[in-house]
Amino acid sequence: MPNITFSSPMHKDKTIYAVAGSHTQTILKLAKENHVPIDFSCGDGECGTCLVKVSSVDKSSHNKYGHMGGPLNVREVAVLKEMGKIKQAQIEQMYVDDLPPTEWRLACQYIVRDEDILVEYPSR
Repeated sequence: MPNITFSSPMHKDKTIYAVAGSHTQTILKLAKENHVPIDFSCGDGECGTCLVKVSSVDKSSHNKYGHMGGPLNVREVAVLKEMGKIKQAQIEQMYVDDLPPTEWRLACQYIVRDEDILVEYPSR
């Protein structure tokens, strides 16, 4: 089971243990279940409100961002591109490498895998 540490400048860090491999456990779902105040609006990967910065704390990372979940889905790519968090060249490389090309993710779309991660989120 991976450790997920939620970190925000306005809240005390909180580490939870997550069940990996369920293909339903998103960062946002885990945050809600554990009373972590990540902002969200649509919950469907279309608005960008739940933007978070994810980094791997697993020392056996294979790329510069670590594993950090699976590749971005179409909705996440569109929102991150519109927000200026990902470039077209990174998107194209993602489809070749099958790895996420950016540390910026949408909490409602990121499916937790069996890896320890740090999730940084803004707070209001």
